[in-house]
Amino acid sequence: MAPSTAPVLPDTTDPAHYALGRSRAEAERLMLQHRIYGPSTRRLLTSAGISAGMRVLDVGSGAGDVTLLLADLVGPTGEVVGLEVAAASIALAAERAAAAGVGSTVRFVAADLRNEDLDVGRFDAIVGRWVLMYQPDPVALLRRLARMLVPGGVMAFQESDLVDMHEPFPTSPLHARITSWMRPSIDSGVEVQMGPKLFRSFVAAGFPAPSVHIDTPAGGGPGWVGYEYLAATMRSLLPMLVTFAGVDEADVDVDTLADRLREEIVGLDAVQPLASVYGAWARVA
Repeated sequence: MAPSTAPVLPDTTDPAHYALGRSRAEAERLMLQHRIYGPSTRRLLTSAGISAGMRVLDVGSGAGDVTLLLADLVGPTGEVVGLEVAAASIALAAERAAAAGVGSTVRFVAADLRNEDLDVGRFDAIVGRWVLMYQPDPVALLRRLARMLVPGGVMAFQESDLVDMHEPFPTSPLHARITSWMRPSIDSGVEVQMGPKLFRSFVAAGFPAPSVHIDTPAGGGPGWVGYEYLAATMRSLLPMLVTFAGVDEADVDVDTLADRLREEIVGLDAVQPLASVYGAWARVA
């Protein structure tokens, strides 16, 4: 039998093969993403009781956006530890922390979340954003992380629903095409509905029923940053989508995508929602 010539999908549960890549452009996309989703993250963390003087672990800290938000919440008497597997992301996050003047309360640790022997101490709170969706066993990770919390400590995660997504009103044909490109019929190994599954995952991991919040950012008009955000996300995903899902790069025309999307949404006087984000938090006994 002849060997298969079909492309082998990357293992997106392997932190070395993050689907969106680890380029500087992707780091900038993450910062733009935080401009949109940061307010909902702050609401989740404050409602979970994260406050001055606490020691907090940021799981999958990436470019450092959530870490910097946590540093603001815990203040100079607290401490934030960011866990990240990619050295380039750690370097960028540390540079940003120093520039923000919180270098003395923030540190970053290179670590693979799949490492069963992970030991960075005990924490008052452990948080993560868009992390569990990439884990082969999110419940097992929550259980392991729970052992790193002090009694009464807080676990808080935010994850998206990338299937049940809202459409612009009035309908935008280009927005619909973008979401169809981003949801190809391939088994990526990513849990695209981790958000709705947060509640049952927390319970399965041994937590009491968590508090859950759902936020859906939306906007319109010429100044809405959602156009650039979707185009930047498409740019990061494009190499994988072209190779493994047969998306036509010329059809996407990513360099003009944000401008075309802006023109269409503004011309329709439409409101454009982005993916909803679920936030869940609970305390250990």
